[in-house]
Amino acid sequence: MSHTEDPLARFTPPQPYTKDVVAGAPAAPGVHLVLDGGVVAYVGYTGDRDSSVLHDQVGQLLDTPGRAATRGDIAGWLGRCEVRWQETDNPEGTKEALVLALRPRFNRQAPRTR
Repeated sequence: MSHTEDPLARFTPPQPYTKDVVAGAPAAPGVHLVLDGGVVAYVGYTGDRDSSVLHDQVGQLLDTPGRAATRGDIAGWLGRCEVRWQETDNPEGTKEALVLALRPRFNRQAPRTR
């Protein structure tokens, strides 16, 4: 990726983050983005159906004193987001570059260094 290239240029157009849209995600290796208000909030691997990290962190965002966020609360928050995909032969490198460049709020762990 060059320094002048838009890091999102090779991704699909944004689609609503719904169960049906996610079920139709590419099975090929790649990366997906979750956008909140047009801002990348999370970068994950396409084909990785375990989104518990994202769900857990959204739950923590929505928790209030004395009340933990429910699955419905989390699904509702994610339902206002959008998702985009990019197939790539190097999902690890692509995700790492995007996390470093975009610093999404729900990607808390720093990418590993080589």
